[in-house]
Amino acid sequence: MRPSVFITRKLPEKMVAPLREKFEVRMWDSDVSAVRRSILKEEISQVDALWTVVSDCIDSELLEAAEQLKVIVNMGVGFNNIDTGAAKEKGIIVTNTPDVLTETTADLAFALLLATARRLNRAERELRHGGWLSWTPMGFTGMDVGGKTLGIIGMGRIGEAVMRRARGFNMRVLYHNRSQKEEVEQKYGCEYVTLDQLLERADHVVILAPFTEETAGMIGQRELGLMKKTATLISMSRGGIVDEEALYEALNDEIIWGAGLDVWEKEPVSKHHPLLTLPNVTALPHIGSATVETREAMMRMNAEAIVDVLEGREPNNRVV
Repeated sequence: MRPSVFITRKLPEKMVAPLREKFEVRMWDSDVSAVRRSILKEEISQVDALWTVVSDCIDSELLEAAEQLKVIVNMGVGFNNIDTGAAKEKGIIVTNTPDVLTETTADLAFALLLATARRLNRAERELRHGGWLSWTPMGFTGMDVGGKTLGIIGMGRIGEAVMRRARGFNMRVLYHNRSQKEEVEQKYGCEYVTLDQLLERADHVVILAPFTEETAGMIGQRELGLMKKTATLISMSRGGIVDEEALYEALNDEIIWGAGLDVWEKEPVSKHHPLLTLPNVTALPHIGSATVETREAMMRMNAEAIVDVLEGREPNNRVV
């Protein structure tokens, strides 16, 4: 029998066709709703390769059912949705999709920063609902981005890409990272600072750090209290780095100017989430890499990793 593959979301057939030529492929029939856990567990017990998305929770309980699973390919840079320790114990390879989404995600980070600082969502909502009655001196006013100080938390590939965009806006750039990057400082003229210094000095803060034990809850009540009242907070990497209850209080009490969120502690987010009730929040449904070109590049990378592993080759972008 040919090796088998299970894909947890419905993908464009043109991206799956190359796999069908080599393997037995089964695919969940929806690109919106998540595969049911009972079905996922059954599939994991039978297949050689599993193709997941970042919202799939592949925990140790599911992996215990894996009888012949050789590889999990995750459609995203982050892979905290997979218990990599359990995968390693079972000899299961895990891969991700870095690099191909760097520029696209940086584009959205900067778009979200601009939208949040200038409160574009609020202005558009007022326009659509008849709230624009006349031009007023202080109507729909926001905060400047050009010439201000940007603080980047997490100076990886995407952090550097955001910094390049900031240079076009004549921004001063501070960064905080688990390690100092002197070559980046020399190339771009940015400044390495502590987290507290960054929060105190930055006009706009963009979070691009990975979700780890160290970064979980990194931005809470104390940290938000260090920020300027005119500052914006942009969360782009993973939910859970920002304490959402503390953020709600800070925004509701106007401790900070606004927040732009593309990632959340629990996804998908309920329409009743408290943060969605606030006018100074720009909210997005985790679309950092959501362009046709980038998503197709991610799919090709996943498919290539499956072929490599099932044909006995070392895959690119192996994380475990």
